[in-house]
Amino acid sequence: MPRPTTSSPSQRMLRVAEQVRHALSETLQRGEIIDPLIENTVISVSEVRMSTDLRVATAFVSPLGAKDADAVVEALNKHAKFVRGRVSGALRQMKFMPEFRFKLDTSFDNFARINELLKSPEVARDLDPDAQDKADQNKDDNKDTE
Repeated sequence: MPRPTTSSPSQRMLRVAEQVRHALSETLQRGEIIDPLIENTVISVSEVRMSTDLRVATAFVSPLGAKDADAVVEALNKHAKFVRGRVSGALRQMKFMPEFRFKLDTSFDNFARINELLKSPEVARDLDPDAQDKADQNKDDNKDTE
């Protein structure tokens, strides 16, 4: 009988992803990677997504204060095997140590863009019920004068 396919991750995938995120954050915080670009940058690991077989971990990172975030992500991908070896001690309960892939986390940019849209005058006008009532009243007044 084939297994049902779902787009949402399983509880196990979520639990392992959180363990990997903690181990990865600790490794980056200790500053064990000898690369000037990584050493001089504070890197936030916002999320880790595991593949269904738990062999690939995609880490979404945000280099804080870095001028070129893409270069930092590229440097992390270059040192992915070293990171894998350093994280293995914290994840020794896993049958297979996952391969790491690093991607730039753009969710904060998306949140900022949505926040700016919500603060725009057009949206504020639509969200304010008093403004809508006044607009409806003005329409009624204009119809009466015609």
